[in-house]
Amino acid sequence: MRGGSFTERSILHCDLNNFYASVETALNPELKGKPVAVCGKAEDRHGIVLAKSEAAKKYGVKTGDVIWQAKNKCRDLIVLEPHFDEYVKYGKAARRIYYDFTDMIEPFGMDECWLDVTASEKLFGSDREIAYKIKERVKKELGITLSVGVSFNKTFAKLGSDMKKPDAITVIRRSEFKEKIWNLPACDMLWVGRSTYKTLKRYGILTIGDIAKTPVDTLVSLLGKNGELLWKCANGYENSKVSDFLSTPEIKSVGRGITLVSDITENDEIYRVILSLSHEVSRELRKHRLSAGGVQISVKSNELKSVQFQKKTNFLTQNAREISDLAFSLFDERYDRELPVRAISVRAFDLLESDCAVQLDMFFDIEKHIKREKIEKAMLSINEKYGKNTVKEATLFCDTKMPKGKTDCILLPKSKVMG
Repeated sequence: MRGGSFTERSILHCDLNNFYASVETALNPELKGKPVAVCGKAEDRHGIVLAKSEAAKKYGVKTGDVIWQAKNKCRDLIVLEPHFDEYVKYGKAARRIYYDFTDMIEPFGMDECWLDVTASEKLFGSDREIAYKIKERVKKELGITLSVGVSFNKTFAKLGSDMKKPDAITVIRRSEFKEKIWNLPACDMLWVGRSTYKTLKRYGILTIGDIAKTPVDTLVSLLGKNGELLWKCANGYENSKVSDFLSTPEIKSVGRGITLVSDITENDEIYRVILSLSHEVSRELRKHRLSAGGVQISVKSNELKSVQFQKKTNFLTQNAREISDLAFSLFDERYDRELPVRAISVRAFDLLESDCAVQLDMFFDIEKHIKREKIEKAMLSINEKYGKNTVKEATLFCDTKMPKGKTDCILLPKSKVMG
């Protein structure tokens, strides 16, 4: 409570509006005010909309629309291919502005960040004044707009930035959050995904207020431990810290290795082991919000001879399938197949924060990547709720010759370097 026995935290959530489309407009001002959609495989009518401008939104164009559907909604739609390297640059430029006000910054994707400005108010004014200064600087220096949510915790700050767009500030104080947000749909709140919302709707839990008023034990029975988290969020009890990622030692690589219970020689057996290890590596990368620009596979034969093969990629990834495909291709191309395999490890290296994970080359199949990410995130969500390996890829139900719970995790730290 401000002026009371404790200092209320001041948390901002900054969301760069229609990010990809806004960057394209900043790079080409002639597009300003026109309906623009950034799409994967623009030459392919079956490509999908990755982002759209405010003008395109007015025609009902939505992210995920197939290009032909979007053009049916808006005949004058301007379809652009993505320039991910530019999006990365603009995301970093926005963060440099944020750092002029606080060093407590937690990225949430390339275009969103939480900022803890509690200690900054003596220097720069109230949290709302700081939000305004940041918003105007981003607009002036980068040519794109920003929506800012201001609140006492991360959940409500994020909700605030979603409530009014574009180029807006929404403040949600502790004294007024029930009035402002309890009537909003439950799916508007962070952590309430499509599957969770369907479950809540089946039991008549339709709004954020409904979540808040439902006994926590009931929510836990419906949603597992995520139910307790949602109850805390809806009631304003969520108090997680804004991670100061600059002070966290950077991880140089993430690896998983295993010695098998028996030697293997067949491709399908070897691929299953690599895929299983890659899922472990992927979980660690996601945990630390990192993506890899290279993959290494180490193989020990039954003669205890070890070899290593590695390859840098033209894209960044934290996806298990992409990691396993790269690792297996290295094995398949270079390993002496006359030697049975005794042990395997998979390592991801050249790591960067995950907000850079979409800097792709022209040959990268972004639609395949998006589909894989949707599947993998759905699996992770279910396993987070019900326990590890509740859901996994069908091929991993076969015998992998891996001793249960025996994989070794390898994290190699290094000092943090800002780019």
